[in-house]
Amino acid sequence: MSGHSKWSQIKRSKGVTDAKRAKLFTKLARVITVTTREGGEDQDTNFKLRLATEQAKQANMPKENIMRAIKRGSGKLDEGKKIEEITYEAYGPGKVALLIQVITDNRNRTISELRRILSQSGGQLAESGSVAWMFKCYGLLIIDHCQKQVVNLDDFELQIIDWGATEMKAKETDLFIYTNPQNLTTLKQKIEQQNIKITSSELIWESKNKITMERAEVKEKIDRLLDQLDEHTDVNEIYTNLEE
Repeated sequence: MSGHSKWSQIKRSKGVTDAKRAKLFTKLARVITVTTREGGEDQDTNFKLRLATEQAKQANMPKENIMRAIKRGSGKLDEGKKIEEITYEAYGPGKVALLIQVITDNRNRTISELRRILSQSGGQLAESGSVAWMFKCYGLLIIDHCQKQVVNLDDFELQIIDWGATEMKAKETDLFIYTNPQNLTTLKQKIEQQNIKITSSELIWESKNKITMERAEVKEKIDRLLDQLDEHTDVNEIYTNLEE
């Protein structure tokens, strides 16, 4: 599940308050900074940076904010803070598995606050490796209102499989296309060459085996936990093995 990831935040951003928009921009800027530091500021060779800037633009993040984050990641703008990306593994209510990706300038503060949030919901942090093995990394492309852009879904699916897609799912008005991480940029370019607009492109973690939570009270606790984590400025992505 990636419903509490950046993409869900971007879709909600149109109607949020200025305070929430500022928090979203902070999260996106940190992603840009980290991906620039890891792979350089050339978006032709650093596909993670290209994805991050595309997501920032989709959220209507000002261009100067994007450029400032790139400069910070490339070392051209030194603000005296080391920003790092960390993935924490955890269990929520009902032993739901969680991968919590954070970008922080103070890991001690972040882990303390994550422990507090998890504890309040009956969850806890887990040992490294105890949860991650349940997930696999994919590239994900989303096409909005797919039925208006793609005339024949069967033909379209066969075509994108030839281009490297591994799976396609239609959910409401969205079309979700999965591929191997290294093939994401190429697949995106081929689809866009067909004059089909890509709403979102990102790397995600999907659980290998989904679980269903039958007890309503436990499901409510999980939803509240995900919302609390989602609101935390340092939390960038949350993935679970809970069936949507």
